[in-house]
Amino acid sequence: METIIIIVFLAGYLAITLEHNLKIDKLIPALAMMAILWAIIALTHMDVFEVNAELRELEPTQIEEILLHHLGKTAEILVFLLGAMTIVEIIDYFDGFATIKGYIRTRSKRKLLWLFSILAFILSAIIDNLTATIVLITILQKVIKDRETRLWFAGMIIITANAGGAWSPIGDVTTTMLWIANKVSALELVKHVLLPSIVCMVVPVLLASRFKAFKGNIDSELGGLEEPKSKFGSTMLYLGLGAIIFVPFFKTITHLPPYVGMMLSLAVVATFAEIYSNSKFSISNVEGEGDDIVGHHSPVHHSLSKIELPSILFFLGILLAVAALESLGMLFHYAEGLNSAIPNTDIVVMLFGVGSAVIDNVPLVAASLGMFSEGMDNPLWHFIAYSAGTGGSMLIIGSAAGVVAMGMEKIDFFWYFKNIAWLALIGFLSGAGAFIFLRDFVLHG
Repeated sequence: METIIIIVFLAGYLAITLEHNLKIDKLIPALAMMAILWAIIALTHMDVFEVNAELRELEPTQIEEILLHHLGKTAEILVFLLGAMTIVEIIDYFDGFATIKGYIRTRSKRKLLWLFSILAFILSAIIDNLTATIVLITILQKVIKDRETRLWFAGMIIITANAGGAWSPIGDVTTTMLWIANKVSALELVKHVLLPSIVCMVVPVLLASRFKAFKGNIDSELGGLEEPKSKFGSTMLYLGLGAIIFVPFFKTITHLPPYVGMMLSLAVVATFAEIYSNSKFSISNVEGEGDDIVGHHSPVHHSLSKIELPSILFFLGILLAVAALESLGMLFHYAEGLNSAIPNTDIVVMLFGVGSAVIDNVPLVAASLGMFSEGMDNPLWHFIAYSAGTGGSMLIIGSAAGVVAMGMEKIDFFWYFKNIAWLALIGFLSGAGAFIFLRDFVLHG
């Protein structure tokens, strides 16, 4: 039966990896794989276990209990992401991200490269690397008219956004998963991964800044950038970003799960959004059609309708599918086999990073949660956060940031592989070296 389980999982995994070739959204195989795996376990009455991290052993349990346990853990991540996505959409409703365009004052390509790279690094740590990439490529399309030049900038945004997301508990889905699972704390994650992430960003940008593509000035005039559509745009941008940054502090103070803090932040941002929205549409009230207009233009309702539900369903499917393997004890035994075959865990974790470029980093990190039983803030988890977050940059399909950039700019897979992949690899290895040095000689020396 275990062979059938592995075949179903690998088939689903393959369908997810080949979503662009099959032209089937990855949420479909993820959900199907999850349902089939749990159905096989239930119908064949397979023994299920809960991993006891402290004793490093498997404890028998009931299928209803273990499924409810994994659903609860998955729901924590999904509700957290729903809150974060809604706040980002509320900022966008007020055109808050247009404020960022005001920072672009130079026409030098090299200076623009550094500006976009630093913005990507900082923004992705707050609003996650996927959203930061969407925001910056949207701005990029307004600033740079030449497509070839834009492709180079987009490639560098992918690398720097992924590097920025790796050191923040709210910067990447995988770091959020590790944080919510109590494998890393916000402060320790920043302490261990910030410097390696900076190295991972700076090295490729330094190399790229010498390329012909980043020499000279851009053709278009910067004065052509439009003004924000709402006078509350900048207020909502700073309020929204501040509310998301508040979440790790809330968790540290209250010791409650992060989604509770995210719901509080969403409530605060939504309150201001409704107040500003009512004042925005007050002219309509005078014309006697206000009630309907205000109801229809509720920024919260509008933002909730725009969040990316396919991603949420994909995470539900993939996390519960990996949970099925964990419940059968497969990941536990696989980890033991891997550790005996490759005693050096650093090599194992770096292989995770390379693997995340080929297949999605979410299931890899989900698998690592079931494979390793090290305690909270063990350097292993920090290294997994770094590797899974930055390794995906090596292929354009290896990260959510890469996939969205590929769609927005129609970037060719092989163009990226030829021009950007080696920069991402050098950045990844440089950052990994910095992490190992920091861990062995500075923090634990």
